Amino acid sequence: MKTVIGRRFHLTYTIQGVRKLLVRNGWSCQVPARRAIEQDDEAVAGWVKEVWPCAEDSRR
Repeated sequence: MKTVIGRRFHLTYTIQGVRKLLVRNGWSCQVPARRAIEQDDEAVAGWVKEVWPCAEDSRR
């Protein structure tokens, strides 16, 4: 976005400035949800139940 704004309007913004500008105008940071087609839902559920709590605890 920073580059597009610079090229289009001949202005320079910092990354934080672009973020503030977007938030001020009602936009939010949106990241597309990517999910593999061949994802095994049972394996993911098991991982979330068993591995993720341990990883979350070690982070704190």
